[in-house]
Amino acid sequence: MYKLTSLNLNGIRSATSKGLEEWIRKSAPDCICVQEVKAQHGDVHGKFHALAGLDGYFHYAEKKGYSGVAIYTRQQPSEVVAGFGSAEFDPEGRYLELRFDTPAYKRSIISAYFPSGSSGDERQQAKFRFLAAMYPHLQRLQQQREFIVCGDVNIAHQAIDLKNWKSNQKNSGFLPEERAWMTRLLGDGGLVDVYRQLHPASTDAAYTWWSNRGQAYAKNVGWRLDYHLATPALAAGAQAASIYKGEKFSDHAPLTIEYDWHL
Repeated sequence: MYKLTSLNLNGIRSATSKGLEEWIRKSAPDCICVQEVKAQHGDVHGKFHALAGLDGYFHYAEKKGYSGVAIYTRQQPSEVVAGFGSAEFDPEGRYLELRFDTPAYKRSIISAYFPSGSSGDERQQAKFRFLAAMYPHLQRLQQQREFIVCGDVNIAHQAIDLKNWKSNQKNSGFLPEERAWMTRLLGDGGLVDVYRQLHPASTDAAYTWWSNRGQAYAKNVGWRLDYHLATPALAAGAQAASIYKGEKFSDHAPLTIEYDWHL
């Protein structure tokens, strides 16, 4: 089995101060994709370059204390790809791909952090540009290799993916255009929402993010923003999914899926 976790850290220094490394040690994933590292090389080197025996690979944002993604893995990749070729978004540290290629297969694990548009129209328009650039990238990649995108997509796809869907239809993260993009990705785009493949009707138990306002976490007023988006061949191996809520490392919860294949 291959155990793969995705988690938005909301800051690696903050998350590790809340027991993240010990949880990784106990949970023992083969790989964990993280987003919002909010650190640079100098902050990470010698401190967080490895966690619980997993080696880390990073794509930092140029702006300090902002964004950034990483992947911690037991297996050494054959190639590391930082960025997806976007002059606008690669400096924000939003895409890291580890390639694990053998004579028998070509597979990638990707950690991605999609922009949020909740701060205003300027960032919402940037989010739309990101989606417009990401879709063809994933289409091209699918012609070359099998992959799983793990990450904070900042989109709740369906009404069952958030508590208060009726009142959020005009809010970033649940806009019709964003949801339509996800529908297209999972339709003509050919990718699989692995959690939904395993739990097609799950509602409250599926949430992975809660606002820090209004006791949202205590009341489970959440959103499902974190995904494993996989090519069909890899998605077919998914056996079990879990969202860990025993401890709170950030405003997101770790999403773990176990697959019946190995890299």
